[in-house]
Amino acid sequence: MTSAKWILVLACAAVGSAAAVDRKDVEYGRPGGKALLLDLHVPDGAGPFPAAILIHGGGFDEGSKSTNVKPLFDVLAGAGIAWFSIDYRMAPQFHLAEASADVNTAIEWVKAHAKEYRVDARKVALIGESAGGFLVNYAGTHETAGTRVRAVVDIYGPVDYGKLALERRDYPERFNMTSIQRHAANGGGIHFFGAEQLDAAGLEKLHAISPIFAVHKGMPPFLIIHGTKDDQVSYEQSPEMCKAMKAVGANCELIAIEGGGHGMSGWKAPEMQHWKAEMVAWLKKTLEMK
Repeated sequence: MTSAKWILVLACAAVGSAAAVDRKDVEYGRPGGKALLLDLHVPDGAGPFPAAILIHGGGFDEGSKSTNVKPLFDVLAGAGIAWFSIDYRMAPQFHLAEASADVNTAIEWVKAHAKEYRVDARKVALIGESAGGFLVNYAGTHETAGTRVRAVVDIYGPVDYGKLALERRDYPERFNMTSIQRHAANGGGIHFFGAEQLDAAGLEKLHAISPIFAVHKGMPPFLIIHGTKDDQVSYEQSPEMCKAMKAVGANCELIAIEGGGHGMSGWKAPEMQHWKAEMVAWLKKTLEMK
């Protein structure tokens, strides 16, 4: 074999055996001079890999890129999916407009850096839990040419915030009001959306931002994962979202965690673990993974 052929063989081997990449606190934006950071993992191999952008929960005023969505890290990595977990601007200083803009910035950043991180920019999914679930629901129903993704996974995120707020007010015994009120005191809850109280004006604002009222034909397919005993976001919100999407010809699937509460980390029983394999199977099908 000639030296030129050896060089080609070695180069191909090097590309094929590209090492996994793990990085923390990578800047993906700087609105108003404030750095927006993400953590990322890219599997080993040549790629290009599908990618998931992870949006943490925490009532819009708490949580971080390294905590709330941590149960997803190994599941996605084991499936050969690169992941990018972001922090975003939160209450009380910021509101929906800023957080939503940060999610869009993250989508654009991942697509722009796809080659650098061995990612297939055509196969990007958004995955969010709780408050982050609301943000991915919002992004998936308000997509633009630059922010459109291939798939959305909503894990117990609200879709009709006005209805949820009224349920919390009228039936507090159904909810963990200690947690809900703590977030509200920090500018989370309805205040994050510019609603001060549940009067006509406040409910109008909550209706305007609720993803269930923005479903439309041609939107990305959704997978919704929700515990049936959720005491912060009513389980009923999820089948209602799927029903609304299917009514306009959009694709939506629902995984119910029987007896599951609010939070992936609490789904410890063996019979609750099925969501992991089912989510991976849905992502592989929807992202057309080989």
